[in-house]
Amino acid sequence: MTLAQTNTPQTADTILAADRKGRRRLLLQIGGIVAIIVLCLWLTGMLDGGRLADGLPAIGTLFAEMVPLDFTRWRQWVEPMIETLAMSVAGTALAVVLSIPLGFLAARNTTPNKWAYQAARLVLNTLRSIPELIMGIIFVAAVGFGMLPGVLALGLHSIGMVGKFFAEAIEHAHPAPIEAAEASGATSLQVISHGVMPQVFPQFADVTMYRWEYNFRASTVMGMVGAGGIGTELVGSLRLLDYPQVSAVLIVILATVTIVDALSNMLRKRFQ
Repeated sequence: MTLAQTNTPQTADTILAADRKGRRRLLLQIGGIVAIIVLCLWLTGMLDGGRLADGLPAIGTLFAEMVPLDFTRWRQWVEPMIETLAMSVAGTALAVVLSIPLGFLAARNTTPNKWAYQAARLVLNTLRSIPELIMGIIFVAAVGFGMLPGVLALGLHSIGMVGKFFAEAIEHAHPAPIEAAEASGATSLQVISHGVMPQVFPQFADVTMYRWEYNFRASTVMGMVGAGGIGTELVGSLRLLDYPQVSAVLIVILATVTIVDALSNMLRKRFQ
């Protein structure tokens, strides 16, 4: 019997034992996650069947009051919808412009030093942790009512997420083009423009389009804090308990979101 034949059963047993251990660890991890989810469902009342059942008649009554839809004021919704669209575009543009330098500072392979890296990450985490509605309230108090506080709130909040995605795309860039640019004596700016940007531009475009879709949906509720847009009309109808108009405004928002989604998909394909 050769040495290889002697070690084969032992090696197979070791592999099988390691596989069983890995499966047990995976099952324990899945069990732990499921337990946490069930606990959260219980704490939030999602497992209270009686309470949920009692709420169904109220939901049915509300839906009954929302029909027939009332589109009599649709002409007055055109301008607020254009404002909402303008806020989403301007807020996304502001976020992208400021996220690009922050993304390069927050990426390990392009940041100049660890202090710049930590500072950029802190800025992104801070902006991402403050909800856009809270920012909207702050900017309404600072600059007054209108679209401007909505743009500032959407833009600054978006920087936290857009900059994070930009940084991750930069960190996953292939090092070969970067090393080639550095070996040729290129400056840091030239390395970024010729070695990094061609690789990450499609990802940047995808993130930008996705964020524009999100910002449009978010901008529809900015009117609730006085930042203009179709949200103002929605809040006004809710305060008057005019549910037929509420449902009509929601249908208009849904149709516009669908159009924005289709346009975003078309632009995303062009940038691939």
